[in-house]
Amino acid sequence: MRVSLFITCLVDQMFPEVGEAMVTTLRRLGVEVSFNQSQTCCGQIAFNTGYRPEARAMAEHFIRVFENERADFIVAPSGSCTAMVRNFYRELFHGSDDEEWRTKLEDVRLRLREFSEFVVNELAVEDVGARFASRVTYHDACHLLRELGISEQPRRLIRAVREVDFVEMDAPDTCCGFGGTFSVKYGEISNAILQEKLARIENSGVEYVVANDSSCLMQIAGGLSRAGSPVKTMHLAELLAKQ
Repeated sequence: MRVSLFITCLVDQMFPEVGEAMVTTLRRLGVEVSFNQSQTCCGQIAFNTGYRPEARAMAEHFIRVFENERADFIVAPSGSCTAMVRNFYRELFHGSDDEEWRTKLEDVRLRLREFSEFVVNELAVEDVGARFASRVTYHDACHLLRELGISEQPRRLIRAVREVDFVEMDAPDTCCGFGGTFSVKYGEISNAILQEKLARIENSGVEYVVANDSSCLMQIAGGLSRAGSPVKTMHLAELLAKQ
């Protein structure tokens, strides 16, 4: 099995350890990993903010980068960016003269997988050989759950980690309040949503909260830090790389 990594902006610029952990886990599972350094942003922020021409330009570049990658799958450590390509790129190529772009997009989007989805669904693996003796809970990132329908895959992977004590928090599928530019435009609402999420995390009595999107983890980590909480955040890829 050979995969090409789609490393998101946040992972590239702020959480490179997540990308490294994903590579570590995939190689442990015998997957050949490649990374095309020409990749840039998928255009989600521009798209969600209404800058459709700019989003399309980034989408075209994304397609050019990955259409010629000789890989069985394209794998990303993010539900939101995966959902952008698989679910929303089509809105950018709906013109009568876009047939060629739509054909290229279809090839790319059909090979794109979120990390936990790839490991469980495509590799048919749940136990990746990880070990982590701590109590953890899991946060369902909105795009991962609602746009891609991914919920059980990360939980199966967490439960298979040796020595882990997995605890479900109350209402794990509620939003953390980030929502990209939503947290900037509607800061007070974003913070109110975050406070509810933080209370649920604290009440679960865990040491770590795990999620599949660095954006959610950044939001949650900031709230935990400001509250003086000892609870830490961790991307699923980081957990699965532990031994």
